[in-house]
Amino acid sequence: MVLTNCNQALKASLNNGDHSFLQPSYDQPKELHHRFRVATRASLSRTDEASLSAVISRLERERQGLIEETEGAGVIRGGGEQWMTAEDFRRRDKKAEEERRLRDTWRKIQGEDDWAGLMDPMDPVLRTELIRYGEMAQACYDAFDFDPSSRYCGSSRFSRHDFFDSLGMNDSGYEVARYLYATSNINLPNFFSKSRWSKVWSKNANWMGYVAVSDDEATRNRLGRRDIAIAWRGTVTQLEWIADLKDYLKPVSGNNIRCPDPAVKVESGFLDLYTDKDTTCKFSKFSAREQILAEVKRLVERYGDDSEELSITVTGHSLGGALAILSAYDVAEMRLNRTRSGKVIPVTVLTYGGPRVGNVRFKERLKELGVKVMRVVNVHDVVPKSPGLFLNESAPHALMKIAEGLPWCYCHVGEELALDHQNSPFLKSSVDPSNAHNLEAMLHLLDGYHGKGERFVLSSGRDPALVNKASDFLKEHFMVPPFWRQDANKGMVRNSEGRWIQAERLRSEDHHSPDIHHHLSQLRLLPSS
Repeated sequence: MVLTNCNQALKASLNNGDHSFLQPSYDQPKELHHRFRVATRASLSRTDEASLSAVISRLERERQGLIEETEGAGVIRGGGEQWMTAEDFRRRDKKAEEERRLRDTWRKIQGEDDWAGLMDPMDPVLRTELIRYGEMAQACYDAFDFDPSSRYCGSSRFSRHDFFDSLGMNDSGYEVARYLYATSNINLPNFFSKSRWSKVWSKNANWMGYVAVSDDEATRNRLGRRDIAIAWRGTVTQLEWIADLKDYLKPVSGNNIRCPDPAVKVESGFLDLYTDKDTTCKFSKFSAREQILAEVKRLVERYGDDSEELSITVTGHSLGGALAILSAYDVAEMRLNRTRSGKVIPVTVLTYGGPRVGNVRFKERLKELGVKVMRVVNVHDVVPKSPGLFLNESAPHALMKIAEGLPWCYCHVGEELALDHQNSPFLKSSVDPSNAHNLEAMLHLLDGYHGKGERFVLSSGRDPALVNKASDFLKEHFMVPPFWRQDANKGMVRNSEGRWIQAERLRSEDHHSPDIHHHLSQLRLLPSS
């Protein structure tokens, strides 16, 4: 509207021979005057009507959506009436260039060469992807209902069809294909959330995450392949669940997971959480393992042909990182990362603040299966140091060989990207262990990380205020309130009668799909019907 009015004023002034509009005034933006000067100087020397029409036509085309940068003004015209700064324009170009590079090099970004040469200095495309998958793990927290005053405590606050849009992640490029649930009847009581009310959505299940698949636009124009993403929920701030770990290893095959070597062992609590189920509960009548395998099988059958590339990426924070590693191992061990023609689909795990999962033999088996693992950690976080505080990968190799049969001898897997929150000028030098474990803080650290010994400089414009979403970690002078993220009215809405109620939340499609039994029967995990 402003530009249209200025066009009219320009036309009238030129017709009257008045060029005073070229001088800045207080009621019109300086950058707009600059645009007029640039657009008209060449034309003013020619007084014919064609030149006047050309000037006006040019400005009108820009008003309708053409993009042009003004010399020296640092202001850029976007589609419609939207204005962007030069920095916005450069950021958009940077994003487009990174997407082009990702399409060309996605296998390396997914760990084809174990990220050799990409972490120091930090590759900008890898940084962007680590933040993106970290945000998919963070979405599990943002969607989870932790409130014991809610009858939906322990569930997702949103339907899977509206999941990303409800979280403001409209441009994620993914669609949620299945929700994941686990039975809360296991020995990790501080990990699960339960309502204090008698009438609740489920007494024996908790929502654990989701399986999503990239849409056609993201597959074609951004990712360079169809991506099946699995995101696991962990914990937000409470670290008491570490004390609940049984802290001893047991064979993977002991919970009926296919494994050719009984020496492959993982922490028993993780294994129970992954494989246990409650047949009396409609949400956890299938184990988390069965839900994952059935859905991956279905999606690989749907998309795994030779017309497009396919990848499987598993992500999670905290205990969710342990489940991410365990489920990726299971997918590869079950050979579900194979297309109909036998082509191998790369499986990549990206974890944040995750604990140790298994023993040395588990690490070796993951490598044999070709599963790539990147672990992002804060060096001050206690969770990656657990379990296996004394016998772990840092012990002498000879000692580990002697002790590898012991039930508390653990070993980290994959590659580690170590970050330090004390390098960020935005964060407190916190001694609070929950701050060092905070996922939003890790994503902030990723945004500013450029390599070992390099200065901390934010790269993507990601808002540091997100750090305080569920913590008190930002320095006081930034004036961002701690724990600022709140649910509007604690989920209460007004019904047609004007009464405040907790709206119905769970839909039938958020349960298990009808074909899950079919896929599990084909995998010989259930008897055929």
